[in-house]
Amino acid sequence: MTAEEPIRLYGTHIAADPTDLYEEIRRSYGPVAPILLDDDVPAWFVIGYREAHHITSNPQLFARDSRRWNQWEHIDEGWPLMPYVGWTPSVMFAEGPEHQRRAGAIGDALDIFDRTEVAAICERAADLLIDEFSGDGSADLIEQFASQITLHVIAKLFGLPDKDIPILVQDVAESLDVDEKAALAHGRIQERMRRLVEDKRVIPGPDVPSRLLEHEAALTDDEIVIDLLVVMAAAQAPVGNWIGNALRLMLIDDQFSVSLQGGRSSVSHALNEVLWKDTPTQNFIGRWAVHDCELGGRRIKRGDLLVMGYAAANRDPQVSPSYHHTGTNRAHMSFGHGEHGCPYPGPELGEVIAKTAIEVLLDRLPDVELAVDAKELQWRPSLWMRGLFTLPVTFTPTARVDF
Repeated sequence: MTAEEPIRLYGTHIAADPTDLYEEIRRSYGPVAPILLDDDVPAWFVIGYREAHHITSNPQLFARDSRRWNQWEHIDEGWPLMPYVGWTPSVMFAEGPEHQRRAGAIGDALDIFDRTEVAAICERAADLLIDEFSGDGSADLIEQFASQITLHVIAKLFGLPDKDIPILVQDVAESLDVDEKAALAHGRIQERMRRLVEDKRVIPGPDVPSRLLEHEAALTDDEIVIDLLVVMAAAQAPVGNWIGNALRLMLIDDQFSVSLQGGRSSVSHALNEVLWKDTPTQNFIGRWAVHDCELGGRRIKRGDLLVMGYAAANRDPQVSPSYHHTGTNRAHMSFGHGEHGCPYPGPELGEVIAKTAIEVLLDRLPDVELAVDAKELQWRPSLWMRGLFTLPVTFTPTARVDF
């Protein structure tokens, strides 16, 4: 690598263990590196913690509206990363007062739930999922547990009827595929959210859609539908992979396992350690420069795309805590930062879900062990999200829980 040559930041080789790659980029390029997201799509990769903090703290300089991008004339509609950059009228791409209106309403709607209530919902969901395999003595903790539990909780917070939850779980799984089923599944999810909002307008309940409909922000039905989809997407994969990554570390790392099983406070510390070392949201598109500027010794042009390297920023040697202090230090960038970071109480609710899910699993299956050699575990080939394909385990079969 040379500091003059853009890095080709794509390909399955990145997924195996990106840590070494990020450190090599840091040594060769510094905190901001020129990259290619495809054969000829340029961007900047921000891996310095201070630079990432500066960007996320200054939305007036580095904005979220992707229509600012100076490369649109070179981008085809079928570009694989279009879902990340294609503008939609959602809270994700809103700016200024409009973003504050939308994000504030979402935060208020989520904050109506007592954390004990959310934990109880999650505990019941975890028990129901574990019941499906507890008598088998073996399971895949990704497919059968981690990837599903957040959706079960979100569905309850959204006020979806129980009969709709399995269908939603299946549709979300299919929407993540790369074949023609993905678009059809996404369409079904959007239509389900639309019907849900229409139903809640007629018969409101103690749920997120009803709170959004009543909110002083005066959101339209279309705004609520698309923002519900954003909340669901922002919760499902990140929290599911947070759980999966923590369980993997528990099963392969003796020191981590002792920490995780050392008590309820230890679970929180262990989960925080994962956010520093194996954060689910590795990289994020992104921000777009509002003006020409300088960042990390690089000349950034108006409309340039900046990819936020949150995992690499967490490992910046200038700020990264020592091994023994990751459990209590919460200054990581794993939830983003600033106006466009994960809004309160999102991170708090995500931790409640992850913590409760792991506690229930350990209570129900105290002797759970990895069923394969740790080297056989495979990471999904994604630059953006850090998660396993499978996590096969064995345990002593146990009885179902009677509700």
